[in-house]
Amino acid sequence: MYAILDIETTGGKFNEEGITEIAIYKYDGHTVVDQFISLINPERDIQPFVVKLTGINSNMLKNAPKFYEVAKRIIEITQDCIIVAHNSEFDYRILRTEFKRLGYDYKRQTLCTVELSKDLIPDQPSYSLGKLVRSLGIPVTDRHRANGDALATVKLFKLLQAKDTSKHIIQSSVKDAVNPKKLDSKLIDIVETLPTVTGVYYIHKEGGDIIYIGKSRNIKRRVNQHFTATNTKSKKIQLHVTAVTFEETGSELIALLKESEEIKRVKPIYNRSRKRTHFTHALYAFKDKHGYINLKIDIADGRKHPITTFSNKQSAVHFLERAVDTYKLCLQLTGLETNIPDKPCFNHNIKTCNGSCVNEEPVQDYNIRVQELLDKNSYAHKNMLILDRGRTIEERSAVYIKDGQFEGLGFFNLNYQIHNIKVLESIITKMENNRDAQHIIQSYLRSHKNLKTIELTQ
Repeated sequence: MYAILDIETTGGKFNEEGITEIAIYKYDGHTVVDQFISLINPERDIQPFVVKLTGINSNMLKNAPKFYEVAKRIIEITQDCIIVAHNSEFDYRILRTEFKRLGYDYKRQTLCTVELSKDLIPDQPSYSLGKLVRSLGIPVTDRHRANGDALATVKLFKLLQAKDTSKHIIQSSVKDAVNPKKLDSKLIDIVETLPTVTGVYYIHKEGGDIIYIGKSRNIKRRVNQHFTATNTKSKKIQLHVTAVTFEETGSELIALLKESEEIKRVKPIYNRSRKRTHFTHALYAFKDKHGYINLKIDIADGRKHPITTFSNKQSAVHFLERAVDTYKLCLQLTGLETNIPDKPCFNHNIKTCNGSCVNEEPVQDYNIRVQELLDKNSYAHKNMLILDRGRTIEERSAVYIKDGQFEGLGFFNLNYQIHNIKVLESIITKMENNRDAQHIIQSYLRSHKNLKTIELTQ
């Protein structure tokens, strides 16, 4: 029997966090047989970044039960169950901490879906819950709320069960009900010096050499995860770390670009896995014999010039499916349906394709809509700025694209208006234009549709 759960907390110092929301689904290996979902009054302040992430604020929790009022129900629903969670070490530690405050020694076996996913679904670009379930086609709602994340974990765990055909990987991954790891005082001191801001962090060993570079929207929390994780890489980092430095960026896009370039430049020993390219598939365009612009998803090829790139095939297919609906494109001319001469696509039969598959729609009309899609998702030959948040309220970050090439990035004050490229280039820090940088920018633009862009003139 499994208790699949997710917990939202107040944030704050290690082992001083409080629970703000909990969702538990009791799962017998086939179906959910019981559930418990509740907001919880943590009786302590909620960190501002947590309020922004989850939407849970103190006013929402005024009339919520306190932990001691739901403790008995949690014990009952998890009795004789293995705790399953995405990063179970965190959720289990938080539960044990809350019970310890009540004088109760709460012990359960645990199972982590992050570790299981790495074993059963290798080579995913990310194992964060949101990105992982999206890449696997698992629907998720109410992201960063306990019920939404717990339900997504239930669906993920069912998939992992099906993948475990030998029926021994899950069983061998169960951890005994032992006390969770306590942070070494050296690691606690390092974590305490770090801020809860977006940026790039550098983990140093004795002598100052950098052994790992990462990025996060919350540097303190991410480094704390490195220091509490039990995988081989994290244990080595914990053993050798003597200091952590950071650079605040404000913008996640800036952090992604800086992280990518810094890893290539420094080549830290524990970033070896990041040498693999971030993307596997790309979108290409070509004209058929009738003059229609066709779109095709294919394995990324450095010798070709893609419209945009994707971390995996599933995300590429999802992108094209949305494009077909948005721009009324033909299923056959986008490669989502086999092209059979003189036979209309499925969408033509339901009147959502204008007939380009059977040469009924004027080529020019169809190509205009395809070109709109291409222009929106490619910055080829463009001079443009991508604007995002800065490190302070008055500041903005800027990513500079010149003639379709990534030139660099910088920060400017809101009161300072950039009028032309010459002025702009004086405040931009040059960076390398490579395939990884292009992929990062294109992916970020796709997932942040309200991001401001400005086209520039010479």
